[in-house]
This record gives sequence, C-alpha cells and structure tokens, in this order.
Amino acid sequence: MAKKEEPKIQPNNELEKRIIEAFEVFDHSGKQVVDVREIGTILRSLGCCPTEAEIQEVILATENKEATGNIPLINFLPFMCKAMTEHRFYPASAEMLLAAFRYFDKEARGFLTKEKFAQLMLEEGEPFTQEEFDEMMQTALDPVTDTITYEYYINQLMVAPRDVYNIADEIEEEKRRIEAAAPKKRRAASLLKAAENY
Repeated sequence: MAKKEEPKIQPNNELEKRIIEAFEVFDHSGKQVVDVREIGTILRSLGCCPTEAEIQEVILATENKEATGNIPLINFLPFMCKAMTEHRFYPASAEMLLAAFRYFDKEARGFLTKEKFAQLMLEEGEPFTQEEFDEMMQTALDPVTDTITYEYYINQLMVAPRDVYNIADEIEEEKRRIEAAAPKKRRAASLLKAAENY
C-alpha cells in the first residue's frame, strides 16, 4: 500500500515563509525533505553563519529518525524558527571582524597578504575547504594589490542580508504585544479574596 502524501506545510508568518522558501530550493523531490548535506547551505542562504558543529547539531535535532540522511521540513521549520528568534548562528558584527583582522595584521598595514589569509582560512581554527576559500577570495582579494584590504572586505560582507533575523525579531515583538494585551489569568483564590474585600 502506498504511503499517503503529506499535506504541504503552509507558512503562518513571514519568517516561516522565508525558511520554507530556502528549504524548497533544495527539496528536489518536492516531498518536503532535503538531504542532510544541504543543511549548511540552507542555513547560510538564510543569513546564518553556523560552525560545522552547529550544522551537525541542526542535523541531529531535525533528521528523520526512520530515514536517516534526510531532513523533513516538518522537523526543520520549528527548529529554525526558534533558532532564528534566539539569534542563534547570527553573523559576527563588523567590529568583531575588524578586531580579528587587526589581530593578524601585526604591522597594522590595513591588509593581509593572500598567503597569510590562505594559511588562516585553510589551516587554522575550523578550516575552510579549498572550494569555500576560492569562492571567498573572489570577493576578498583586491586584484590590483593582490591583498585582502580587510576594512573594504568587511564592508562588502555587511551588505549581506540579515533581514530574516529582523523578521524573527518583529514576530517575537508582536507575540509580546499580544501577550501584554491579553487579560491576565487569575487564580480562583485571588478572585474570591478580591470579592471579599468589596
């Protein structure tokens, strides 16, 4: 007997809409499921900057337990809505990036050499793959000086959209307004005590 087709998940707000749209780009079967290998790309397309460990955390929390290797939208959507409202995987600020670049620019020249940048990105901390590094260099490298003028590069990075986090903030603010406007529930004992005082 064929498995019943799950109904398509409909977004309740703009944040859910954005998450679903990013997810659906990689849902090649149209069954609201993506391969676990696509999760990092989906997160980055939403403006998130997760570490590899954080990507693994998302996979572990949302992976289909019956069909490992797949992430169903029904698991991914609530997890990501919560993560976005908590500002998890939020990109570093311009100030933080500038401080990091200056730390490695010992001579305070305002740039890093291509070789030094390659060493940092490919060998230190959580290393980039060669493909990730080559893609980054297309934006980072000044073709005239063959260096990374980091203040200029940071300004280019800050143009990246953070609007999904802004949408998450708006939704949380709306929830707070609704909760504040809702009548407060009172216990029966406090209502009886108030009635006695009349």
